[in-house]
Amino acid sequence: MIDSHQKKVALVCGSTQGIGFAVAKQLAKNGFDLVLLARNEEKLKAALSQLDRSAGQEHQYLVADFAKPTELKTIINAFITDGHRVHVLVNNTGGPKGGLIKDAAPEEFINTFNQHLICNHILMQAVYPGMIEYGYGRIINIISTSVKQPLPNLGVSNTIRGAVANWSKTLAGELGQYGITVNNVLPGATNTSRLTEIAGVKAGKTGQTVSGIFEEMGHETPMNRIAEPEEVAAAVCFLASPEASYINGINLPVDGGRTKSL
Repeated sequence: MIDSHQKKVALVCGSTQGIGFAVAKQLAKNGFDLVLLARNEEKLKAALSQLDRSAGQEHQYLVADFAKPTELKTIINAFITDGHRVHVLVNNTGGPKGGLIKDAAPEEFINTFNQHLICNHILMQAVYPGMIEYGYGRIINIISTSVKQPLPNLGVSNTIRGAVANWSKTLAGELGQYGITVNNVLPGATNTSRLTEIAGVKAGKTGQTVSGIFEEMGHETPMNRIAEPEEVAAAVCFLASPEASYINGINLPVDGGRTKSL
């Protein structure tokens, strides 16, 4: 069992930009040692240089591409075998291109399934034995509100994100006995490069501006605006904390109230 005052280590995927980077920054401010994981080493170095170290935190990074699950497995297993520990795993990766599900090629589903569910599973299997040993474990998956309410023109994403949510719920039931919680954070429209890409595609089809589409998205929520990455990160950081020790197996929308279902 780890000492409650011992610094904890968080592995954050997709952590060079957007929500992943916001999560990494906030966890570092909260005293965590960070392991950033993404495919671009230069961006990883830049992100690492911006993390808080005021409490003596020691940060590092791993270079891995979620399009190559076998390589990811080799990299994370070597990291753990080398004696590194992980108390918090934040699974996060960019979504697939938009489009109608009836037009999606079968390969799109396979590739997205590998990038999201299979890579999440590889990372989980590498770190959960250590979480049991250390007496502290948090697995947090950043997915989408589409697991509660499918979103138009995101057919492949809707399908695979639903699979990840069910994987997570099943895992929560299996790992809870060890004090490891598994939860999902479901962002709504958030000011990231991913949303800009989606808005850009729509703008190309409709003649609208990206800023105009962002404004429309904001009007779809009771808050009358889209989220900032830091607002999603705050929810992730709470679930990573000791205070969230009895929250397990949930889907937490961070969407300003846009989702109509309970």
